[in-house]
Amino acid sequence: MSETQLNHPALVLYRISIHGRVQGVFFRASARQQAQALGITGIIRNEADGSVYAEAEGKEEAVQQFIQWCRHGPEGAVVTSITAEKSAPKGYTAFEVIRGLQ
Repeated sequence: MSETQLNHPALVLYRISIHGRVQGVFFRASARQQAQALGITGIIRNEADGSVYAEAEGKEEAVQQFIQWCRHGPEGAVVTSITAEKSAPKGYTAFEVIRGLQ
């Protein structure tokens, strides 16, 4: 393994679906702040079914911390279920809130 690989662990991406009372409680904005604090890139958006969908890309440990945060979300959120599926990294450069319903 090269020195570069040792100093920069591979990035991972998780596709995360969060269900419950997660819209209208600043979930997306709070998640963006959390992601930025953890050095994570990706997207987050509201879904038409009332859930929130995110793609979080970064170091495994940081993404796992983000997923743990998503299990409760910000004050006012009531998370009833969450799924997180590992996927191929996409090379995001920032963490963006996607406006509108998808």
